Amino acid sequence: MTPEEFRKHGRDVIDWIADYMEQVEEYPVLSQVAPGDVRASLPVSAPQQGESFDEILADVKRVILPGITHWQSPNFFGYFPANTSPPSILGELLAAGLGVQGMLWTTSPACTELEQLVLDWLIEMLDLPPSFHSAGDGGGVIQDTASSASLCALLAACHRQADSKPHDTRHKGIDSWQLAYTSDQAHSSIEKAMMIAGMGTDRLRVIESDAEGRMRPDRLEQQMAVDASHGLKPTFVCATVGTTSSGAVDPLAEIGRICNEQGAWLHVDAAMAGTAAVCPEFRDMHHGLELADSYAFNPHKWMFVNFDCNCFFVADRQPLLQALSVLPDYLRNRASQSGEVVDFRDWHIPLGRRFRALKLWFVIRSFGVEGLQQKIRSHVEWAGQFAEWVEADGDFELAAQPSLNLVCFRHSGGDDMNQKLADTLNDSGELFLTHTVLDDQLTLRFSIGQTSTRLDNVERAWAAIQGTAAELS
Repeated sequence: MTPEEFRKHGRDVIDWIADYMEQVEEYPVLSQVAPGDVRASLPVSAPQQGESFDEILADVKRVILPGITHWQSPNFFGYFPANTSPPSILGELLAAGLGVQGMLWTTSPACTELEQLVLDWLIEMLDLPPSFHSAGDGGGVIQDTASSASLCALLAACHRQADSKPHDTRHKGIDSWQLAYTSDQAHSSIEKAMMIAGMGTDRLRVIESDAEGRMRPDRLEQQMAVDASHGLKPTFVCATVGTTSSGAVDPLAEIGRICNEQGAWLHVDAAMAGTAAVCPEFRDMHHGLELADSYAFNPHKWMFVNFDCNCFFVADRQPLLQALSVLPDYLRNRASQSGEVVDFRDWHIPLGRRFRALKLWFVIRSFGVEGLQQKIRSHVEWAGQFAEWVEADGDFELAAQPSLNLVCFRHSGGDDMNQKLADTLNDSGELFLTHTVLDDQLTLRFSIGQTSTRLDNVERAWAAIQGTAAELS
């Protein structure tokens, strides 16, 4: 493809995406294809000769689009927001065009320094502890997901606590007496991190949550005391700000006090809810965050940045670097050896890294802080209105107190009725929502956070829920 052909087809793709954004509300939210349909619509083998880009783009519409569940639909209320926006798309496009490999400062200084700057902006925007700022001992880095951030935090915690010197620790591995703790409402990525790190899930202590889904500090303290009495060492604790099931917020101040007394690393996972802190009135959820060793949230979940983009902060970067730094001769360079630059390859699992900071920078500059605040406040307000409608309807009840943009509710007809309700609504294509289990009962989750969602989408969704329930009763 020549540069001139690229210009032409590039315009075609931009036009296609713009048309899609205008028309996405017209598509069934949940893909209607059957298993195997997409693959059966395409050739078994790759073409021997190159095909025209017009043919390729035509197949996107013919084959790919029917197999898409439209996460960008304003009628998508399932799981969590997985957003994008025009500025983010353009930032991603530019990053792809530049083709930067940002593993070292010297491989593209702008990739590293823009990332440092934008993450420092976020510290101010969300009023995060100053210990996370790059000017001090800590700093931030863009990971792919919160799962990777939790794994990195776990590895850093184990290396910080090891008795031997950092180089010896790397060769020896994680000590068998180190333990991790999280609540029974925490994300499954913590369990997966234990598996990947080689610690095993038997060394993960799952702490009971209270009636509101928050980790119980008293149970955490008791479990740590029991473990310590057996010669084991509490090493890592993951607290959650906005649990996946119900949006519960763990009491960070109490958990942080316990971690400091035990010498355990406190990691705070605020994957979706963290974005809400751009609004000052929602920052109470971060009370006690100054006691944390690390923190992560996903701009790709509610800050209108396309996947993948997780912001991971540490109060002290040295344990992270000790856990992850390996320096072969072919990566040595004058800038790194000078000690004046940051090489982000040492801050996460992979060596290579994309220029993710561009899309985050584009979004923050395009929306502005006030624009982001307006979107977040609207979503929280609409979730509150939805909760009021649920409470006013005798056939439905709230399963938990609404948390920011998430409402958990259920029909009084029991688990079978709620499952049929969710399946019927999703199959209709009018909207999409998902479920969880709270208090041993199947519960529907209604998450408001898509970039293009409006109040009338929420109103129509509630009307569809009520109408479908009446038909099924």
